[in-house]
Amino acid sequence: MNSIDSNIPQRSSEEIIALRQRHLNPSLSTSYRSPIKMVRGAGAHLYDEQGKAYLDMVNNVCHVGHCHPSVVSAGQAQMAQLNTNTRYLHDNIVEYAQRLSATFPSELSVIFLTNSGTEANDLALRLARNYTQAQNIIVVDHAYHGNSPSMIELSPYKFDGKGGQGKPPHVQVATIPNPYRGAYRHDDPDCGELYAQDVQRATLAIQEKGEKPAAFFCESILGCGGQVVLPPGYLKAAYAHARAAGAVCISDEVQVGFGRAGTHFWAFQMQQVIPDIVTMGKPICNGHPMGAVVTRPEIAQAFMNGMEYFNTFAGNPVSCAMGLAVLDVIEKEGLQANARLVGDYLLKHLRLLQQRFPIIGEVRGTGLFIGIEFISDQVTLQPATKEAKAAIEYMKELGVLLSTDGPYDNVIKIKPPLVFTLENAKEFLSHFEATLHYLLQSQS
Repeated sequence: MNSIDSNIPQRSSEEIIALRQRHLNPSLSTSYRSPIKMVRGAGAHLYDEQGKAYLDMVNNVCHVGHCHPSVVSAGQAQMAQLNTNTRYLHDNIVEYAQRLSATFPSELSVIFLTNSGTEANDLALRLARNYTQAQNIIVVDHAYHGNSPSMIELSPYKFDGKGGQGKPPHVQVATIPNPYRGAYRHDDPDCGELYAQDVQRATLAIQEKGEKPAAFFCESILGCGGQVVLPPGYLKAAYAHARAAGAVCISDEVQVGFGRAGTHFWAFQMQQVIPDIVTMGKPICNGHPMGAVVTRPEIAQAFMNGMEYFNTFAGNPVSCAMGLAVLDVIEKEGLQANARLVGDYLLKHLRLLQQRFPIIGEVRGTGLFIGIEFISDQVTLQPATKEAKAAIEYMKELGVLLSTDGPYDNVIKIKPPLVFTLENAKEFLSHFEATLHYLLQSQS
């Protein structure tokens, strides 16, 4: 037993489940049919109470690896010295703001710090509405932008899902620009621009009400929408339509920022655009609660209307120390380059498996953000949701952690810590091929 756990009873999984049901939020779910009690993490692996190692291919929060020593020590050292709010001066917050803003185009130079991606998106909404003096928002279908009331209202993944109350009147939903399933396919060179026309339709719908849009919210690569890489030209055309109507353009990089895309540090750069506001969360502090917003100076200046934005914990010295350590590790360990190298390897070999197993409809992604779409019919693209779920459970038994996403919950998502190696990739591919054979045998 670890010394940090010495005063906490070590319970069985069954006891923990019973206590969760008695004392915790009843809408809080667990992963897998038989939940796992995890007790340790290191690099790309998690370990259960029996010491079994699991290759973690779905945790994009521990961006530079579970319990990375540099990040842990940075947090411990600062916590032992001082942690306080930002009304006091401290070197860490200005150093972090300076280092983070240096990763963006020069047009994006003002940083706001928050405690999560939800808070970042919520603040981005406030910034956009204050700057434009408008209320209406355009989002992409099946998007998820956070769990606050304002973000649930901007998340079709939630408001159109179980328990949702449907689209609010101030929200317009643009179609998912999915070249595999949508109206325009990969073989159409104008695919991106054609999908972007639905953003223009959304702006016109707002204008027909005698109103104007405040913002177009879009993930730089779609997560809950099914790990969809935006078709070339989509954001450039969509941003043009939104800006022509007076809206600002917000890029949600909560899942895909900080080098995960491989080719670029920020995924919006793949589309050759510069957003007006970018939001960050999850990987920013490797699991420590932190988020951020970066924006143009004129938008930040307009926010100074007399009401101060103060957030007690945002930008505290401990969070900033850990955030700086994450940036250092990404650079020193070449993790963006690693994401590209290992991601390219995975994409190549998954597509080879696709040629052999018809259940794989499409393999898509960039860097270490990849989706494998399961289908039961190559012509109709009928989703193979049940098989995707079965694959997840079978892989768990083989010691690999995965999950599913997408409108039909049939897309296996891959988004491991960026320390994921070629050897890890080979291990996954071996187990995944075995899983595909298992599914094939189950169907016969």
